Amino acid sequence: MLQRPLPNLDAWVKYLGQANIPVLKRTARELARLRENEENVTGRQVAAVILQDPLMTVRVLAYIEANRRMSQNADITTIDRAVMMIGITPFFAKFEDLPLVEDKLRAQPQGLIGLLRVITRARQAALFARDWAVLRHDLDIDEVVVASLLHDCAETLLWCFAPALMLGIRERQLAEPTLRSAAAQQSVLGISLLDLQLALTKAWRLPELLLKLMDDHQAEHPRVRNVVLAVNLARHSANGWNDPAIPDDLAEIGKLLGLSVTALMERLRRQVDIPPAEETPPAA
Repeated sequence: MLQRPLPNLDAWVKYLGQANIPVLKRTARELARLRENEENVTGRQVAAVILQDPLMTVRVLAYIEANRRMSQNADITTIDRAVMMIGITPFFAKFEDLPLVEDKLRAQPQGLIGLLRVITRARQAALFARDWAVLRHDLDIDEVVVASLLHDCAETLLWCFAPALMLGIRERQLAEPTLRSAAAQQSVLGISLLDLQLALTKAWRLPELLLKLMDDHQAEHPRVRNVVLAVNLARHSANGWNDPAIPDDLAEIGKLLGLSVTALMERLRRQVDIPPAEETPPAA
């Protein structure tokens, strides 16, 4: 468990890129339940469990790339395809006795709370992204979902392996509400999470397509914008639907989807519980 920042980005990537990533206890329990009846289990059932846990999702994609066959020409960009490539029985054999988040952070309850908040946010981003990708008639919706789920995986990993530092970032931002997130990260970690995110995905040799979908700098592309806006809305709505950034989020999402803010809010209400007192007005 890191108590002090590492000296540079390369050191962070080496440390986290080789780490034995833990998964949620619920994930391990659900996979064990499926394994009891593995003869009748489908890849889609296994994928559904994996996609509830961004940490498990990273483990599977990194495993696929690390064990890529010479004859494999196409990149594996979705969890369904990854499970199909591995095979049901080999999957259960490979991914058993996994380290658990709850064990790793047993002595860091505030770190566990921080981690679970990020995971909840990632799940919500994936749900938003899926709905909008369907509306946009995206050619491969599952790719957009995976990219949204993993967009903040560097932050997720730091809550696992450096919770004290992540709590330090939170304290800095509470003490200085106008301090930008990137500046707080730089001051505590010596790096930005965005830089770490992109470097880690390259270290894991994730497919170029997923790297592009997770790269905010390429948000002029509709698929990337789908991911970025889903992540932004999940992050801001986690603070409550009266967060001051949300009206601008809704305006941008409406442009992407060709919806008015009113129509978009009606669609969002079918996905999430938005208290009437927190309904946000349209952007000016």
